[in-house]
Amino acid sequence: MLETILLIISVLIIAVVLLQSNKANDGGQILSGGNEVLFQNMKERGFELFISRLTFILGIVFFIISLILFLQ
Repeated sequence: MLETILLIISVLIIAVVLLQSNKANDGGQILSGGNEVLFQNMKERGFELFISRLTFILGIVFFIISLILFLQ
C-alpha cells in the first residue's frame, strides 16, 4: 500500500517540478557568470507560489513515507 502511494507521489513530484518556471533563461548563463538575475530576491505569486509549496509538501511526504518503509 505504501509503495503504491510512494510511486504516485514520485510521479507527482516529477510533474510538479517540470511545471515550475526555470529561474535561469539559459544554462550557459550559470557557467558564464551572467546569473545576477538568478540571485535577486524575486517574490513568487499565484500559480508559481502554489507550485513551490506543493513541491515542498510532496517532498516532505515522500521523505516520510520513504523513512517509514526503510524502518519496517
